Amino acid sequence: MIITPVFIISILVVFVLVWWFATTIDSRKWVSFLISLVLTPFLYFYVVYAIMNIVSSYHHEKYFASEVWKKKPAFRYEMVGNLLQDSLLINKTKEDVKTLLGDSEWYGWNDSIKANSKEQWNYNLGIKPGAFNNMQECIEIFFKDDQVNQIRAYQLRQVFEKED
Repeated sequence: MIITPVFIISILVVFVLVWWFATTIDSRKWVSFLISLVLTPFLYFYVVYAIMNIVSSYHHEKYFASEVWKKKPAFRYEMVGNLLQDSLLINKTKEDVKTLLGDSEWYGWNDSIKANSKEQWNYNLGIKPGAFNNMQECIEIFFKDDQVNQIRAYQLRQVFEKED
């Protein structure tokens, strides 16, 4: 566990709230302190921390690894930050991209030719964990003269069909 200012402040807030509640149970300070000291870690980790993880959209980020990208597509959203930030694909050829990421999952739509273009490769990154997230993460890789010249991250709304 990493002790950060946010962690310390949130633990203190939980402690004060438990102390405040414990003083309504018993007016003796030492009993209230003991109750607060025992209950604070449980309430923090089983209530406050759980709610923060459900509501926040934070996720772990990992360095890009080609083998993991291909074998575990559910973890792609964790690696895409490194892929985009460090521009690992810029100026790579189609063959290099195919070696690193595998075959394109679908081709992007090109309005100028009114068809799917083999110069626009798309990869699904999955859905980031979170309670209220229904957006599918994707990246689109644009090629010009057989080399990557642009990468764009975008989101698609995930629609679930009603079951009859």
